[in-house]
Amino acid sequence: MKENKYLIVVDVQKDFVDGVLGTQEAVKMMPYLVNKIKTFKGDIIFTQDTHDQQYFSTIEGQKLPVLHCVKNTPGWNFDANILPLTKGKKIFQKPTFGSEKLVNYLKKQHKNSPITTLEVVGICTDICVISNVMMLKAALPNVTIKVDAKACAGVTPQSHLRALDAMASVHIDIQK
Repeated sequence: MKENKYLIVVDVQKDFVDGVLGTQEAVKMMPYLVNKIKTFKGDIIFTQDTHDQQYFSTIEGQKLPVLHCVKNTPGWNFDANILPLTKGKKIFQKPTFGSEKLVNYLKKQHKNSPITTLEVVGICTDICVISNVMMLKAALPNVTIKVDAKACAGVTPQSHLRALDAMASVHIDIQK
């Protein structure tokens, strides 16, 4: 059977790398992530956290009261190292942690041509990465799903590790 692989790059946006919610870990993993994207043999899809000025009226905005990734602002843009790699690729803008549109798109692709592997990377391991991974696992339970820990960054190093452990417990292949 021909391999049908996808790389899902979650929310590698300025606000999460070196912006208002950025971390040293996100900045440090960028060269590795850029190389992974450049050398990946398969389809590549990006997600983009997308909020508006009504963000604080959402549950997320009430629990994380930091305005970020507001559409068409500098922080919403993909990191400068990633931006050129998004050209011609499918991008799913999402108003919250997980993307139903991404999941539905991949379910449809899988029906047309069975997906052999989904690999998920990006930011934040403990929020948006894990949310999308869990949604994908529920929707496509017999597709191999991998997470490359070196191409992810969490809110903190500890929460990054906890998220990796949680994903491993539901049979996600964690590459360390």
